[in-house]
Amino acid sequence: MNTQEYISSGILESYALGEVTESERVSVEQTLKQHPELREELRMIEETLEKLVFDSSLTPPAHVKEKVMSRINSSSKTEAKIVALYPEQVWKYATAASVAIALFASFMAFQYHQLWKADSIELAQIKSENQRIAEEYNVVNQKLDKIQGDLTIMESTAFIKVILKGTDNDKNALASVYWNSSTQEVFLNIQQLKAISKENQFQLWAIVDGKPVDAGVFDSNFAGLLKMKSINGAVAFAVTVEPRGGKENPSLETMRLIGNVERNPS
Repeated sequence: MNTQEYISSGILESYALGEVTESERVSVEQTLKQHPELREELRMIEETLEKLVFDSSLTPPAHVKEKVMSRINSSSKTEAKIVALYPEQVWKYATAASVAIALFASFMAFQYHQLWKADSIELAQIKSENQRIAEEYNVVNQKLDKIQGDLTIMESTAFIKVILKGTDNDKNALASVYWNSSTQEVFLNIQQLKAISKENQFQLWAIVDGKPVDAGVFDSNFAGLLKMKSINGAVAFAVTVEPRGGKENPSLETMRLIGNVERNPS
């Protein structure tokens, strides 16, 4: 008999799993008695099955254990012989293995789901972070554009710089007006100015033909240049404190800043 061909046929695995007919079982057991190398092969197959099952750390049901112990006890009273894995034992291995596989599959599904959620959360965080960076980048760009625009105005010879100095109401106040007499554009820059109540606002005035002309209201919490109302023919600029929203005529007693336009500054 060619034992290697017998092993390769898979009959021993079928026997160990109980997937043989009664006549096949009898034949296998007779063959096993005659060939020690086949018994060794069967032992290795059974150990492999046991390792697969018990490595999963699953405890078989109590009634299975009772059946196994009953069969062992009954076998000890008879002549020693090769005992195959019968349906009860096969059920133990098959059930335990199927449960182990199911648990493993469930675990892997759970792990992949967790990874998917983690990746989704991470992706959402990355998108959120990218959006935040993009928004900050846009803000920085806007600020840089504003600074560049302000510098262009301040350095332009088309604009007359009018220095406004503080009055007795605020002696340390200081501001500058950049006025383009051709385009009539007016930009205001505050260097120092005392804070006022929220109910009030500062109001810029231009003196045109001896009369004050409203050039717009403002709060002092701005940086750089603030575009005001267009003015034509100004000879001076002044700042007063008025009720929020401004007035048609200035309250001279609240004047904080004043400065004359120098057409040809030295």
